[in-house]
Amino acid sequence: MPQFFLNREEAGRKLTEGYPAPKENAIVLGIPRGGIPVGYFLAQRLGSPLDAIVVRKLPLPGSPEMGFGAIAPDGSTVINHEIVASLYLPENSISRISAAVLEEIHRREKAYRDDRPFPNLNGKNVILTDDGLATGYTMIAAIKMARDKGAGTVTAAVPVSPRDTATRISELADYFHCLHVSDRYPFAVASFYEDFHDMSDEEVIGYLGKALGKNT
Repeated sequence: MPQFFLNREEAGRKLTEGYPAPKENAIVLGIPRGGIPVGYFLAQRLGSPLDAIVVRKLPLPGSPEMGFGAIAPDGSTVINHEIVASLYLPENSISRISAAVLEEIHRREKAYRDDRPFPNLNGKNVILTDDGLATGYTMIAAIKMARDKGAGTVTAAVPVSPRDTATRISELADYFHCLHVSDRYPFAVASFYEDFHDMSDEEVIGYLGKALGKNT
């Protein structure tokens, strides 16, 4: 499979090409970690502020790269009930995994935001970014959180996605902007990047710090 992007930064810059959604009164929210550099360069091009929306995948026991849903900082979850049923995943396991992931979300929120409050989304054109979609459940959780916080419109903006996930997300967001929708399986976001290193908290904090310096 060909590589389309040198790195997440290049992907963020390219996301401005043909950008279809409202740019006025907009805020870019990146899903950490990989969605932050993508969001940073998109926000630069749009002249919009950047912040983090810390939603996380609920990993399958024994297969942490695969997920059965996602959870938001307020503890609200979106669950893939078909996967849960097919794997006979018991409720106590779901609760245990959710609690552990929520603890990590709160740690990351403290690291990324410190005492800075979550931005006011009321009436804003919210742009949610990630470095790519797989099942899309973290993006679904982010869309739900943005709507719950009063977003005027919600755009999901990603460099790459498999076809079925793109269809699912486009039905939930007001706008869906994706540079490459793939019909090839197996699908791996990393295969579309030359550099897809595991990002650190320090890198995320660095991008957020630069964005805050520019927008304040």
